[in-house]
Amino acid sequence: MESFIHHTKGRTPRQLHRDLDGLKDDELGRSGFTGRTANLYRRNDPTQYRAVGDLAGVDRMISDLTPTDETDPAGEPLVMFHNDDCRISLSRRGAAAPFWSRNVDGDELIFVHAGTGYLETEFGRLPYRPGDYLYLPKGVTHRQRPAEPSTLLIIEATDEYRVPEAGVLGRHFPFDPSLVVVPEPEVFTDPAPDGAEEYEIRFRQRVGATSVFYRFHPLDVEGWRGDNFPFAYNIDDYDVITSDSVHLPPTVHLFMQATGVYVMNFLPRPVEGRAGTERLPWYHRNTDYDEIAFFHGGAMFGVDMPPGLISHAPQGIHHGIPERARERARRRFDTDTRVEWKVIAVDTRRRLTPTPAVLGTAPTEVPAEVQV
Repeated sequence: MESFIHHTKGRTPRQLHRDLDGLKDDELGRSGFTGRTANLYRRNDPTQYRAVGDLAGVDRMISDLTPTDETDPAGEPLVMFHNDDCRISLSRRGAAAPFWSRNVDGDELIFVHAGTGYLETEFGRLPYRPGDYLYLPKGVTHRQRPAEPSTLLIIEATDEYRVPEAGVLGRHFPFDPSLVVVPEPEVFTDPAPDGAEEYEIRFRQRVGATSVFYRFHPLDVEGWRGDNFPFAYNIDDYDVITSDSVHLPPTVHLFMQATGVYVMNFLPRPVEGRAGTERLPWYHRNTDYDEIAFFHGGAMFGVDMPPGLISHAPQGIHHGIPERARERARRRFDTDTRVEWKVIAVDTRRRLTPTPAVLGTAPTEVPAEVQV
């Protein structure tokens, strides 16, 4: 049962996540980082283990993966992880497809890791650039028109994406909603690709395959109204919430959510300044959520982040930045005033299953300084 009163037994620091005096701070919690917790103060780094089995976790560089849309305009994104609530896919398209897409099984939240271009949609044209989130409601017909090869992380939710409750912040969300980019109506008149007499719309569905064909351009909308529409939002416009005296839990940085799916941003910010404060996330074994971390770039205490690394930590298995990196952060306490990481995180309530394409790649050696 949750309680405002916490017990303290044995040797512990006076205050949470501060002045550890050689101990290792390991959090055992429920409901992600919002439920009951126990902080266990260990002698040894709990991430130093050898794992065997299907819950060992996965670390991959997306450069080792080849979606079919990278080599064939008629190809598709590569599904990397999935459960009943969510699919996480990789797209690396360099040319427009000869068909349009319509997801009939869920909403899509697309993160642009590299490349520029635009989506043509029933609502109009939606330009994109690196760092953009592109939101596509379920059922929207669209086609990507890359200006250059574009790498996209597609986070598909079977339920509807929504903005989290504002809570104590009131209307002062960590992002200014006026900076959302919304399409202007545009009637597209391009001829059908490859001289075809019909326009194909290919359904994105979990099971089976369906296409519908039109004799006219499917994006012939002259106007629209309502509150169900695609949009773009760039992480450069996100207002990061900070604290000077404690490292805040990941859920503070929640951007959008659907049932069983939570998308968060870890972005450049001032680091904690009060002496003795631990500046890095504590060790944990998220007992109720799987965690995905996608490294967009940046640096952490003088160490470059590996752009394009995707890391999967199944619920129940220890993870966290290892002690070597923590000691480095403590040594540089008076040197570093900011952390420049750019990481997109996805937590899922149900266990994620890695696909054979991800598991079949040689394991990635992750620098100890940036392991999560």
